[in-house]
Amino acid sequence: MTVIARDLNPGVRADLDGFVRVRRLALPYVLFTPESVAFDVTHARPEARLRRLVAEEDGEIIGTAQVGIAHESPEPGQGFANVYVHPERTRRGAGALLIRAAEEHLAAEGATRIYAWVLDEPANRAFAERFGYTASRSAHFLRLDLAHGTLPPLQDPPPGVEIRPGSDFADDPRPLFELDAEASLDEPGDIDTEFTDYEAWLEETWRHPLFSPGLTSVALVDGHPAAFSAARTDGGTRYGTVMTGAARAQRGRGLAKLAKNDSLHRARAAGFTEAFTGNDAGNGPMLAINKWFGYETCATEVRYVRELA
Repeated sequence: MTVIARDLNPGVRADLDGFVRVRRLALPYVLFTPESVAFDVTHARPEARLRRLVAEEDGEIIGTAQVGIAHESPEPGQGFANVYVHPERTRRGAGALLIRAAEEHLAAEGATRIYAWVLDEPANRAFAERFGYTASRSAHFLRLDLAHGTLPPLQDPPPGVEIRPGSDFADDPRPLFELDAEASLDEPGDIDTEFTDYEAWLEETWRHPLFSPGLTSVALVDGHPAAFSAARTDGGTRYGTVMTGAARAQRGRGLAKLAKNDSLHRARAAGFTEAFTGNDAGNGPMLAINKWFGYETCATEVRYVRELA
């Protein structure tokens, strides 16, 4: 049996279905659909140098890789390569083929450093270290049972504060872009992120097929967005918050918690049964908020890094 690595073809449904099947088996805490995978490939910014790779064995996709340049980082040359293999198809060389293809691509595009998320399991960590990667920070995946769990009751906002759905900003989402850009500056991580391109944010975030403006909640102070919780859904029963934050001047007031609670309640009312999110292990305040909501850690990933000559 021969294993090959190649680019995913976003115009071939079997490729999209195979990519999603592997990701859901290897990483069930993150939302993927065939439509979202195709969108990510076809709408990527040229400067991202984005590629989606698959490892194929006798016509079956058994491995996947997300590869690209972190073009929103102020530091150039930051690449990423996240490889996941079907849990029942490991030790066949798929991961090695994918990481080598990813490194060749990133080196050719001028990357000087490659970051890779690796599930915190002995075999996965050994794989990364065998290819010269060194462990860095870690992050947690968290799950909340919306069907059977008990959410904190909704609270009345303090005077001057209003909670509204993100869909209310459909005619002009720029205030949400500005809030997202400010909150993202302080997200802990290995790669700093700066959102400066509004049109790119509209294309990649606001118009993303998984993004749910109706379940995204925004806290306004005197009519201006001050905190938010951004939601995605998979079109089924799974809901996730991909960013929760507040403007720097409004932090410490519990506004992000108010927004997230509102979003969770509306997600449950809409029939979603599982809620997922993720936090850097060093993000104590957000981890405490999610514990307050009842989220439980379901897996941990470690960020590995390799310097390229």
